[in-house]
Amino acid sequence: MLLIFDCDGVLVDSEPLSCLIDSEVLTECGVPYTAEDVARDFTGVSIKDQIARIEAERGIRLPDDFTQRLNRTLFKRFETDLKPIEGVRNAILSLPFPRCVASSSIPERIALSLRVTGLADLFENIFSSTQVARGKPAPDLFLHAAQQMNTPPEDCLVIEDSIAGVQAARAAGMRVIGFTGGSHCGPEHGEKLRRAGATAIMNRMLDLPKMVGP
Repeated sequence: MLLIFDCDGVLVDSEPLSCLIDSEVLTECGVPYTAEDVARDFTGVSIKDQIARIEAERGIRLPDDFTQRLNRTLFKRFETDLKPIEGVRNAILSLPFPRCVASSSIPERIALSLRVTGLADLFENIFSSTQVARGKPAPDLFLHAAQQMNTPPEDCLVIEDSIAGVQAARAAGMRVIGFTGGSHCGPEHGEKLRRAGATAIMNRMLDLPKMVGP
């Protein structure tokens, strides 16, 4: 079995910080969004798809340097404020299965997130939505990860916190644990992930070993 981990909201507790900064930069660009708006509409979605949706829905064009401005601000805050999900390192180390990361974020953001939270040494294989044609909720990223790791989709188990991520895993023919332990997850989040297709719900990373099994 191959374990495929999302990054934001699963390995690192980045979503509240990310949504806040995303909303601030969008508002500075003349496109008002609150952190709650960003969390509702774009959690688990690649920045490329986010920009395309905003431009189509608002009938505007974001500045050409929007992504650079966003990443510059976000990376600076990650260096000082980003924390790992509680218990994630020990949970991962207790499992004997091969593992990888498959995230909607760009490779630079994934690498930074894992480095500042002390998790970089746990993963030799990291996959980003920039490597595939379609981001989550399309299955492309998870299928790409499985192919690169020489594992059939039916032998993969995905750990995801977003609706788009759960939908992508199910579309790829994979089992998926919906994780609700990030600080951005409200009391209804588990049910939303279940409706999206999660085969199990987990609210503490400490429970991962018993949910995965021997």
